Amino acid sequence: MKSAVIVFPGSNCDRDLAVAIRDVTGHAPDMLWHGETELPQGIGLIAVPGGFSYGDYLRSGAMAARSPIMRAIVEAAGRGVPVLGICNGFQILTEAGLLPGALMRNEGLNFVCRDVALTVENSQSTFTARYEKGETVHFPVAHHDGNYTADAETLNRLEGEGRIAFRYAEAVNGSAKGIAGILNDAGNVLGMMPHPERVIEAAHGNSDGRRLFEGLLETVA
Repeated sequence: MKSAVIVFPGSNCDRDLAVAIRDVTGHAPDMLWHGETELPQGIGLIAVPGGFSYGDYLRSGAMAARSPIMRAIVEAAGRGVPVLGICNGFQILTEAGLLPGALMRNEGLNFVCRDVALTVENSQSTFTARYEKGETVHFPVAHHDGNYTADAETLNRLEGEGRIAFRYAEAVNGSAKGIAGILNDAGNVLGMMPHPERVIEAAHGNSDGRRLFEGLLETVA
């Protein structure tokens, strides 16, 4: 599976994500600088990592969403190429219009950094095919602006269309409906605040995140 990890000024989870993809797929992804205007030919996965792109100035992800490479990513997503945005990547995807809603300051105004329990809400997508609907998994979070919000119509649509991929099983940041990750209407774009790339082997404490990348390998390769 040919893949690319997008690198922005301030990305700090790009290497973690690249290692996870390499270890599961057997192929190292291209590390693509945000100033590029084209994606590699035959791309099968685009991954947008966590961090603090542009120092989180203006709004988290707002400046990165206007980087040159994002035009190519939006076009590729429209063709059905899987796009995964984690943490700051989720923020960037909402700011770019690939996912609805916005990520606001955490309830309580504190940076949250710990392992959290999640419930798998959708096991039918490219990203969640190796999970069982309703099962509990544990991923770490590390964010200050992870409070997902959207208008009532959007929230009801996400719920009704089965586009909530992961939901917090505990109080974390005040996200509406406990949303931890959502899919676009076509199901090929996933944005999530927790970090699956940080739990892919036993040495990480658990390997619940590994199945996300294994599912991608099975359905995209």
